Amino acid sequence: MNKDLTVGEPEKVLWKFCLPLFGSIVFQQLYNIADSLVAGKFIGENALAAVGNSYEITLIFIAFAFGCNMGCSVIVSQFFGAKKFSKMKTAVSTACIASAVLCAALMAGGILGCEALLRGINTPQEVFADSKLYLDIYIWSLPFVFFYNIATGIFSALGDSKTPFIFLAISSTANIGMDILFVTALNMGVAGVAWATFLCQGVSCVLAVAVVFKRLKAVEGDEKGELFSLPILGKIVVIAVPSILQQGSISVGNIIIQSVINGFGPGVMAGYSAAVKMNNLVITSFTTLGNGISNYTAQNVGAEKMYRVKQGFRAGVKMVWMLSLPLFVLYFFAGRSILLFFISQPTATAIQTGVTFLRILSPFYFIISAKLVADGILRGAGMMNKFMIATFADLILRVILAIALAKTAMGATGIWCAWPVGWCTAAVLSIGFYRTGAWKNDPVPETEAA
Repeated sequence: MNKDLTVGEPEKVLWKFCLPLFGSIVFQQLYNIADSLVAGKFIGENALAAVGNSYEITLIFIAFAFGCNMGCSVIVSQFFGAKKFSKMKTAVSTACIASAVLCAALMAGGILGCEALLRGINTPQEVFADSKLYLDIYIWSLPFVFFYNIATGIFSALGDSKTPFIFLAISSTANIGMDILFVTALNMGVAGVAWATFLCQGVSCVLAVAVVFKRLKAVEGDEKGELFSLPILGKIVVIAVPSILQQGSISVGNIIIQSVINGFGPGVMAGYSAAVKMNNLVITSFTTLGNGISNYTAQNVGAEKMYRVKQGFRAGVKMVWMLSLPLFVLYFFAGRSILLFFISQPTATAIQTGVTFLRILSPFYFIISAKLVADGILRGAGMMNKFMIATFADLILRVILAIALAKTAMGATGIWCAWPVGWCTAAVLSIGFYRTGAWKNDPVPETEAA
């Protein structure tokens, strides 16, 4: 059901809208976590290292899909908030056509260049073949990844966060079952892990696209919309390209960091692979909540209700901090127990690597979550230059420090220490930029002040 985010108490509106988004990304991450879990438990430590190694490259492709999601979602939200429904439909079709072209180009690049990328990040020989096999299969699932992201972006723009949650809950649960079936019963190894993800993503994509277009068809426009619009594409690109650059640069940064980690051997690689999946579950969850706040902001900016943006920021920070607390406690004190689920024959190096990583990063979830709320508002308001400054500050600091500290007596531990420095710096910048927004001096109307 479509939902107008420009009315109602902001805190209640955001909780109702964002919690299904949080649930959705938890299930989305289960795809990757299930891959690592099954690989580590039923195949071996090298298989876990291979899946984790490949995962850093898949994030480059996901960055483009995420950018298309954000570009479409923000612009559709603004048109929806302004009640310009014909332009909203044009924005959807324009985004789909542009995304199809981009996806085809990425698939071609991936088919030709993945082996070179794996060699470029110093992939150890003992995990190279499995890493390449996983990527070769994953690349053919890119159309599903792209159009599922477009569909979920449209759902969010229309204020519907429950429908994609249902799709993901079903498909991710099925993915776990198919992972186990393909690996244990059919003995397909790492290929089974990749094919299970491919098939489940395909089914969820087809269902999501079918439902979202049925939903759009029911929305009556004020005039007949165009199939493709260059001016609207320009609006989408203004949001999408910085989002792609943000996610893409982070992915490239992570690949550089992965290349440094690979120099410490399979044990550290396996421990990092398991721990970073757990960390990414948290960060991606907060990012998704930030995306929900982007939709909230975009609708209210479109409706010219700037005062609600300030209310949304306070409500958003409160929400992510309430979620940060149990996650911090779980990872800091029970990280070792969770890591044991990923590795069938855990080595001391792998377990200690994962535990150290989680204990260093988890206390800073409160800071990075507030930063991602501010980022969501900056994107929803179209303040992409400021959003990019904060993002690149985090990335550059993290990469430089990781490379430098890895060469000291701290070794791999020095790499993990780079994360909090980048997060804190970026948080100061993002929140500072949020405070300069147009909503700064927009008072709450007397009719809503009570």
